[in-house]
Amino acid sequence: MTHPIPIVPRPSRRARGGAAAEVRDRELARLAKAIAHPARVAIVRMLAESGECLCGGIADRLPLAQSTVSQHLKVLKNAGLVRGDVDPPRVCYCIDPATLGRLKTLIAGL
Repeated sequence: MTHPIPIVPRPSRRARGGAAAEVRDRELARLAKAIAHPARVAIVRMLAESGECLCGGIADRLPLAQSTVSQHLKVLKNAGLVRGDVDPPRVCYCIDPATLGRLKTLIAGL
């Protein structure tokens, strides 16, 4: 005699945390995607420790071409983790503390 496998109903959206949880999950996924490369993690760490830096200074500290560093900075800036203040011909980058704090909060909520 075989025993039937019990069917467990899928939790409703409300039981899983509702729409607010879904918004947090999407926000975490977006920010996690932005730091999903070791070079971007290194850049975020560098900027968080030093305060601010020029793109050339970041490239000098990483084994990457300046154009590659610029591309990584663009991804971080688009996600809101990094701000770039233009002072032609330079751009000075710094961490956005509010967004970094939000990322930490979202990760802690896992």
